[in-house]
This record gives sequence, structure tokens and C-alpha cells, in this order.
Amino acid sequence: MSTDAVTLLLAFLAVLAQATVAAVLVLSVAGRRLPSVARLGGSMRRFLGPQASSLAVLVAVVATSGSLYFSEIAHFTPCRLCWYQRFVMYPLVPILMMVARRRSRVLQRVAMVIPLLGASVSGYHMAVERFPSLESTTCDPTNPCSLIWVERFGYLTIPTMALSAFLLIATLLWVADPAPIDPPSDDPVVALKGTVS
Repeated sequence: MSTDAVTLLLAFLAVLAQATVAAVLVLSVAGRRLPSVARLGGSMRRFLGPQASSLAVLVAVVATSGSLYFSEIAHFTPCRLCWYQRFVMYPLVPILMMVARRRSRVLQRVAMVIPLLGASVSGYHMAVERFPSLESTTCDPTNPCSLIWVERFGYLTIPTMALSAFLLIATLLWVADPAPIDPPSDDPVVALKGTVS
């Protein structure tokens, strides 16, 4: 697959992520005032909730794979801000696997902070791309953070794609249903174990 085809695929996935985040946000806000929208949002949450943690893992795997493709196959040299985003995204894969496996609301909420940190770095990186005067000593002059390797649909750059992934992961964790996979047990030891996680 050519670099052009991969960037187009990742750009389409980023647009899908943005549309999903926007839809969840609109349903959440409008659902507070309109009962019909609240019912639609509830249906969406019941449908998406049980799979949301697993979908978050998938998003993190695709984002990690995409970043590795850009650096190792397309030979785009990551800038410092790209590395900071990678430092956040890469550990999300095993962390989200644990969240999906344990289905604990506490783990889910703690894990939600991580993609929000990554989103803030991505947002700053997007600003640096558009306004190179914001570039600070954080960035290397020989590999500036303002360098745009990819731009699709007139606005989608690599940091924009990363932001889309981070926000989708946070959104999926927000709507995830932490209910246990197995039905409750009558065994008190098993029941106690379930309350500890």
C-alpha cells in the first residue's frame, strides 16, 4: 500500500472519529433539553456501551500503527511534539486492554485522563503547524514541529489525526458500560473480588 493510500485511509478514519465525537457530544447536550434526543442518546449508549472499551483499544492500536507506519515505512521523521504524542498513545494500548478486560469504572475514569493529555499536546501541535511563530525551544530547528508532512481534505494533518484518535478514545471511555461481563455470582469470595476491581 502506498503512503498516499495509507494517509487517505487514516484521514477517512479521522473524519469518522470526528463525526462520532461530534454526534455523542450533540446527543449529550441536546438530550438534556429534548426527551426524544435523550432517548436516542440512551439507545446509542446501550448499543455502544458494552463494546466501547474494546473499540477504544482498536482506535489506540490503529493510531499506534499509523504513527509507526509514518516513521518506519514512510520515513517521516517525528518531531518532539510527535514524540510526546507517541509517549501518550503507545501505553494506551495495554492500559485500554486492561480497562476492557476488567470493566472497572475507576480504571475507566483514570484511563480517560491519558487521552485528554494527548489531545492537549495534539492541539498545541496543530496550532504550531498553523502558526509557526508559536514554535518554542521545545522543537528542534533541524526538524521543526511546524513541518506538515501530510495534509488531507484541507485540514487533516498528522497531529489532527492524533487529536481525533485521542478524543474518540476519551469519548468511548465516557460512554463505556463498566458492567461486569459475567453475571453476579452467589459465591461471596467471587462477589468480593468483583467489588475490589
